[in-house]
Amino acid sequence: MKTQNPHCGIDRDSRGVAHLTICNAGPLNILSSAVIDGISDGFRRLSVERGIRIVVLKAESDQSFSIGGDIKEMVRLDRKTANAFILSLRDICEVVRNFRTPVIARIPGWCLGMGLAIAASCDFRIATTTARFGMPEPRIGIPAIIHAALLPRLIGWSHARWMLMTADSIDAATALNWGLVDAVAPAADLDAAIERTVASLLQCSPTALHTQKTLLNQWMEMPLAESINSSVRIFNDAFLTDEPKRLMKQFLEHKQSQPTAGKT
Repeated sequence: MKTQNPHCGIDRDSRGVAHLTICNAGPLNILSSAVIDGISDGFRRLSVERGIRIVVLKAESDQSFSIGGDIKEMVRLDRKTANAFILSLRDICEVVRNFRTPVIARIPGWCLGMGLAIAASCDFRIATTTARFGMPEPRIGIPAIIHAALLPRLIGWSHARWMLMTADSIDAATALNWGLVDAVAPAADLDAAIERTVASLLQCSPTALHTQKTLLNQWMEMPLAESINSSVRIFNDAFLTDEPKRLMKQFLEHKQSQPTAGKT
């Protein structure tokens, strides 16, 4: 792993898959201002690398994706410094949510509070069967905010209300059932489960994936009729290059080369 800054390391492979690792944040991956800045810097560096097709966001420790904000730092906040702290966290969530390629959260254990906000900003969340999820902020006197706003869209209002107002955690099986995570696997198989998603994404056109991610983010905010009509222009724009024709031709050629069932 190549260290980008004290709190971020990045591995890149020949396929364009980057593993961004949050470093030096303790075994539970606590999000201090310095750690948040380090993650932001890592994503900024990747954003200018045109060969990057997928980012896997992970923690250095397998105990946790992140248990959230640094309470030792937060207890010293006043109104002014609290604003700066939460804006930096909002900004990293937005960087992840709007990153041009798919981002996969690798969740080996605890995923709480601000850590869950970052995970919710990712396109996919893949966890171990022993992972746990929660928004404990009300128990320390603050509401869950910023990208906790994604939870009703991910898991529905009833489940989101339960998580945000009871502050209780849920297990991986419940998270999968609610739609908070996309897949779960035993700890030994977590990376294999992530690789299966990576393999599926790599079969898709990078340009089409970027456009699809942009559309999905827009659809979360647009009325239905506007979402439908705006996508007509996006479809037309796809034909500004020869990529659709080229890939469709490859698909048809591959299909024609396959043996037909029942033929000898």
